[in-house]
Amino acid sequence: MSSTAAVRPPARRRAAIWITLGAIVALVILFFVFAGLYADILWYQQLGFLNVLTTQWLAAGVMFFIGFLGMAVPLWLAIQLAYRLRPVYAKLNSQLDRYQQVIEPLRRLAMYGIPIVFGIFAGVSAGSRWQTALMWINGTAYGKTDAQFHLDIGFYLFDLPFLRSLVGFASAVTIISLIATLATCYLYGSIRISGREVRISKAARVQIAIVAALYLLLQAVSIWLDRYATVTDSNVNDMINGAAYTDVNATIPGRTILAGSAIFVALLFLLTAFIGRWRFPIVGTALLIVTALVAGAIVPWVVQRFQVEPSQKTLETPYIQRGIDATRDAYGLGDIEMTPYNAKTTAEQGALRQDAQTTAQIRIMDPAVVSPSFRQLEQFKQYYAFPNNLAVDRYNIDGKDQDAVVAVRELQQSGLGSAQNWYNDTIVYTHGYGLVAAYGNQRSSDGQPVFLESGIPTTGSLGEYQPRIYFGQQSPTYSIVGAPKGTKDVELDYPGGTSDAQQTATTFQGNGGPKLDNIFKRLVYALKFQDEQIVLSDAVNNNSQILYDRDPIKRVQKVAPYLTLDSQAYPTVVDGRVKWVIDGYTTSDQFPYSHVGSLSDAIADTETPKPAYAFDNINYIRNSVKATVDAYDGSVTLYAWDDTDPVLKTWEKIFPTTVKPMSDMSAQLMSHVRYPADLFKVQRSVLGQYHVTDAGSFYSRDDAWTTPNDPTAEAGTATPQQPPYYLTLQMPGQTQPEFSLYTTFIPLASGDSSRSVLRGYLAVDSNAGSTKGKRADSYGKLRLLTLPSSDTVPGPGQVQNSFNSDPTVSQQLNLLRQGKTDVINGNLLTLPVGGGLLYVQPVYVKSTGETSYPLLQKVLVAFGDKIAFEDTLDQALDVLFGGDSGASAGDTNVPPTTGETPPTTGTGDGTETPSPTDNAALQAALAAAQTAINDKEAALKAGDWAAYGAADTRLSQAIADALAAEGK
Repeated sequence: MSSTAAVRPPARRRAAIWITLGAIVALVILFFVFAGLYADILWYQQLGFLNVLTTQWLAAGVMFFIGFLGMAVPLWLAIQLAYRLRPVYAKLNSQLDRYQQVIEPLRRLAMYGIPIVFGIFAGVSAGSRWQTALMWINGTAYGKTDAQFHLDIGFYLFDLPFLRSLVGFASAVTIISLIATLATCYLYGSIRISGREVRISKAARVQIAIVAALYLLLQAVSIWLDRYATVTDSNVNDMINGAAYTDVNATIPGRTILAGSAIFVALLFLLTAFIGRWRFPIVGTALLIVTALVAGAIVPWVVQRFQVEPSQKTLETPYIQRGIDATRDAYGLGDIEMTPYNAKTTAEQGALRQDAQTTAQIRIMDPAVVSPSFRQLEQFKQYYAFPNNLAVDRYNIDGKDQDAVVAVRELQQSGLGSAQNWYNDTIVYTHGYGLVAAYGNQRSSDGQPVFLESGIPTTGSLGEYQPRIYFGQQSPTYSIVGAPKGTKDVELDYPGGTSDAQQTATTFQGNGGPKLDNIFKRLVYALKFQDEQIVLSDAVNNNSQILYDRDPIKRVQKVAPYLTLDSQAYPTVVDGRVKWVIDGYTTSDQFPYSHVGSLSDAIADTETPKPAYAFDNINYIRNSVKATVDAYDGSVTLYAWDDTDPVLKTWEKIFPTTVKPMSDMSAQLMSHVRYPADLFKVQRSVLGQYHVTDAGSFYSRDDAWTTPNDPTAEAGTATPQQPPYYLTLQMPGQTQPEFSLYTTFIPLASGDSSRSVLRGYLAVDSNAGSTKGKRADSYGKLRLLTLPSSDTVPGPGQVQNSFNSDPTVSQQLNLLRQGKTDVINGNLLTLPVGGGLLYVQPVYVKSTGETSYPLLQKVLVAFGDKIAFEDTLDQALDVLFGGDSGASAGDTNVPPTTGETPPTTGTGDGTETPSPTDNAALQAALAAAQTAINDKEAALKAGDWAAYGAADTRLSQAIADALAAEGK
């Protein structure tokens, strides 16, 4: 026993060991936290936006301490006063005496610990509201007033949210302090309960009465502020937001009375602090509760039930009109140009003569379909990739604006297979290469895209530019680049041939990330990415830079946390660089009388899925910022696109010098920015109801619209809305075609009553011009064509159904599906040309082989109830319009295929080339096939198997003849 005891360390030594271990663990944790914070500092500093990070930290820190002190100090004072002013010789019952015996040893800890714990929670809550506080401090006047209280709208956007949060916080502090006061007074005898008798010491009475009075005063302020909140609440059966008849005539006056009553009861509590009579405040509190029930609930219900509902349309009309006007202002719909459009439904010869420029630019390359074509034709190596949905841009080619389908060739390291390791992933394979662009209105003879920029190295019509893509949507998590001068290049630049020896290497020369110029920074990033190789590898040197957070949208979000960003970033060649363009929005849900809706719901369609959970209600939106991210060095530039937006002005005060004026935008950049699709989706969602400007008609909802479902969506799935499309078109009233974004509307209905007839056609001018720092006057002009309700112009759903059910079309499609091929319907475009509405849909054929890709083989067109289905758009338009449409489409002169051409059927090995179609032989073969099908069905019903076999043989021969006629 004695020897064992001698081996054991003494208690003091054991305590020292545990303290040392605890200190080491704490230091390690603190270093991990510090490493993350320091990495953030380096990232923002390198990008030139360090003030964004420090402002957030400073604001959140200040708000934390304000919240901490605002809760902890009053709570500590309440407990201290209640304890120090306790009766010295209070008689306690046995139960309280036992409580005191338990609590007394912990009294000092509780008196400080409870305020600290509550203070931390309050500080965290306050720190998370730094944006609300800074917006209140820096708020900018809107310049317009609300219709009810005639206050500047900036009060609702910036002041009211902060004031309500402040009052709510103060109320929480006061009620917690009151509870702590009551508990302390009870435990130490200041409050004694004996049967039905309650005795309160004078000191406790004064403290309790003052705290209760303060709480009631805060409630009075809260109720007074709630009056203003009525102009942003849903009303009139959720038809509009804002104060309606009942609110104006019952709720607002009731809250005014209730606020005054709360002040009166608070004065009664103050009176009690001096005279000691609790009867007055108790009776006053009871009357306050009754007043709240009567003025806050019963009277509004009576007014709504017996006055408003019998004459709702008459009484609510002025308030509905307020909602219409405010909603159109908040969503930027105030200047929309509405034009009645009596669309023709008869396809007459030469009808497109006046729309020749529009038809020449009809985009037949669907950016959501041709991505596999880009991959097969332009990927070159397995470690390159293109996105599933490509972008639509336009370039000036030979003095003429040309719509193009574009994408960048990004790095996809998963394609390296067994070659993946830390060195290759981090040091060698660091970037993609080149932008690929195809004419939107052209196709090759076998249906391939016709590229205006392609290849490695890049060649085409876009001139010289920096082709390396270090920053993109599929870039690696991080790469380490850079080396001293004279060092051998190790980064793969692009493949130069079939063997590794022919590959071209490069070294990054830009300023794209924090430098790893000392061991401490390398250790910081080794901890951040949990990768010790950053410290150990000899490939990392003092000239190395670490590139991370490379997604363009993420980079912009980090430097502009106040912006809501468009769901799509698109690449473009600007001033010799590939730049990603991202649209940024300022939003709010506090615009008086404006309709509130979910942003996620509004932008959801075939290309933008709806998230499972979304808390992003808005009722105000502006495209306030255009942002660019350089694909080579990752530099982020923010431009003030809407410098009149008060929300942006407010944030510019908070983060000065971070947003550049529009005047700094180059001419080339101006020519490539476009009207953002997400904003357009939100506006079309609102316009479904708010195209109606008459309050009476709006109330009746007799002309509500909705966006049609995507007719090309796969069957059996939840059908999403049809996305808007970018096209160069000439709207009625325009003198020339403009790059535009458009959508269609059909009547809002449900179930069997739904009809896919066209009611509206909305387009917005998306061309910002090509003058440095000056936006074109027509940019952002919304044009709405309204069709008479008596017309039955088919909508996209009806047209798609007509395409699918037409006998001639279905026969040819069935033939195209024979063998190992799939038929893909491209985007169904709608154009207001020829005095009516022309529908155009490209049809692609895709082999089921592993290396296959879609080839444009046919074009469907419709005008009114007439349909045409031909090999080219130009042929289809001529057939549709009586042999001569009067205009030529962009695919009139189909260029020959350059390079290897896979067949449209089979395995896609690129060994066959289709021959020109023999239309007469094709029609004869189709007729023979239809006859054989009919004979097979008749023989099957009759049970004549000999006749069935003969008909089947004839059907096979007819299919072979048809394929031969099509050159397949």
